[in-house]
Amino acid sequence: MIPADTSKDAHRVQMEIYRRMPLERKLRLVFDMCAMGRMLVKAGLRIRYPQASEEEIHRLWARQHLGDELFEKVYGQPNVSTET
Repeated sequence: MIPADTSKDAHRVQMEIYRRMPLERKLRLVFDMCAMGRMLVKAGLRIRYPQASEEEIHRLWARQHLGDELFEKVYGQPNVSTET
């Protein structure tokens, strides 16, 4: 799928660059994008819960990504005051 803000020619060039890119570089890009996504979600949680500690922010993020059932298996019962 071509993004709405990208021309067909630019997309074709970008895909060719990705095809020629070494696997290690592709993996680094994926890991960097995941880290950026995690940072953005946590920034949003900090805005929503300004009183929360970094540990509480991490637990809120983990609950959001793991779901309630797996979160409770991993972290135990919720004890963070900001969790709803």
